[in-house]
Amino acid sequence: MKFPQHLLRYAPLAAIASISAGAAVILRRVDPNVPGNPLPGCPFYALTGIWCPGCGSTRCLHALVHLDLPQAMAMNPLLVLSIIPVLVMALHGAGLWPARWLPLVRLFARPIPWLVLVLGYWVARNLPWYPFNLLAPG
Repeated sequence: MKFPQHLLRYAPLAAIASISAGAAVILRRVDPNVPGNPLPGCPFYALTGIWCPGCGSTRCLHALVHLDLPQAMAMNPLLVLSIIPVLVMALHGAGLWPARWLPLVRLFARPIPWLVLVLGYWVARNLPWYPFNLLAPG
């Protein structure tokens, strides 16, 4: 049996929904803030002592699952703020986003601004001065 091609447009949205549901189930039960938890730490930070753009993501998502937005923002504000653009792009890819909002999707889908944002965030969160030190997890 061949997979219907018209359903492929829902694959990214289905993947995001599946991964999100699985992560939510795990993060409702496991607290990454507790020493000895089974969740892995950041290997980049363990090797270098430098915060990567993803450092604090597990604790951020744990806070979001528990509806603690201030704690989530303290752990990884870039992750919190990027959830909406990623969701908008996934909904658009599945054909579930209104066509009149296409300029917004095009804005979010540009790779160069994302690259600049992530690299700038990576550098800024490792600076030891206020207000940049607020970007470090915790």
